[in-house]
Amino acid sequence: MSFFGAARAAQVCHKGRRRLSAIVAIVAVLSVAGFLLSCGGGKQVPQFGQHQNIYVTLPGQGSVLLMQINTITGEITAVAQTPQVGGTSPLGLAELNKSLYVANSGTNTISQFDIATDGSLAQNTPPTQAGAAPHSVIIDPSGKYLLVTNSLSNDVSVFSIDSSSGALTAVPNSPFPIGAGQSGPAEILIPPSGDLAYVSCPGNGTVTAFTFSPSTGQLAQIQGSPYYSGAGASGLATDNAGTHLYVANATAINNPQTTIGNISGYNINQTQGAGYGTLSPITGSPFTSIAGNNPTVLVYATTGNFLFATTAGSNYSVWAFTIDSQTGRLTPTVNSPFSVVAGNLFAVIDNVGGFFYIGSPTGIQGYTYDQNTGQPTVINKSPFSTNGVSPGRMVISP
Repeated sequence: MSFFGAARAAQVCHKGRRRLSAIVAIVAVLSVAGFLLSCGGGKQVPQFGQHQNIYVTLPGQGSVLLMQINTITGEITAVAQTPQVGGTSPLGLAELNKSLYVANSGTNTISQFDIATDGSLAQNTPPTQAGAAPHSVIIDPSGKYLLVTNSLSNDVSVFSIDSSSGALTAVPNSPFPIGAGQSGPAEILIPPSGDLAYVSCPGNGTVTAFTFSPSTGQLAQIQGSPYYSGAGASGLATDNAGTHLYVANATAINNPQTTIGNISGYNINQTQGAGYGTLSPITGSPFTSIAGNNPTVLVYATTGNFLFATTAGSNYSVWAFTIDSQTGRLTPTVNSPFSVVAGNLFAVIDNVGGFFYIGSPTGIQGYTYDQNTGQPTVINKSPFSTNGVSPGRMVISP
């Protein structure tokens, strides 16, 4: 065979190897994608170049920050910020149908922002009056009502949401008191059933229980409520079925006093009638960690069936528990608690990418977590700056 013939033969052989390598690579990519779909229970697989918008309140600057999550890496970047309005101290927030609602704790109002297609915000209507020092904001599962805790007037405001404009109108009898002797309501939670509501009061260490009408927006305190949970009762969470309620008691004293703070677990009475929505302690409650102090924020992760509790600092600062689906009992995961940098401002699970974000005075701490153990792993470039000021609350755009 001549030199040129040998060269041509080698070239054909080389091209054949390249084609084979390309085919193998394509098959591998398709196999991985199929694996992710099968393991994700039908969850949408993130695509390269996609992102999710998030909104973060900046109480110290009187503004709201638009940021974006890279759905592949979990990294967060700042995009835009609303004009600063001194004295507003925006805190809790919630999003629905291209409207963002923000509680201005300094001016006792709720701002409504219109969300553009690029995620930017515009405030085109005057703020709506709320109670004194509005704190937490949630939207009920029906999407018809906005509920706000007012930490200084000791009540809960309920607003109906106009389905076309998003405008707020106070429902009759709003605001609703949280109970005689109760003060400083903080967090509010509505279970998946949509017809109950629970409010924590850190100063009293209690949880007030209400029935909630999805047709009228009325709250009615449940007989026997409020329930004493533990000193500093604050963060609230339910399991996926909404049959169990968990409360972070940040300053409760444990026996033995090796740690400070614990988590109360309650069964939610599901039987319709006079006892509907009442709470009874789960066997073994309250639940503690072998190390770490002052759990403040709770978040439930559907992937892995974990309940996470976060504390300030970096030593034993993230507690992870699995939840018994029948009894609601909490069991610490392997190696929990975890010594990573955390915070006690908020905790949010991104169910698209499987990321775990924690609010701290230095910004947003970002982690992935092991779906078997809950072990957090730092996302590249974390913590993510919130323009040099402490964040208030964070919401991920649907």
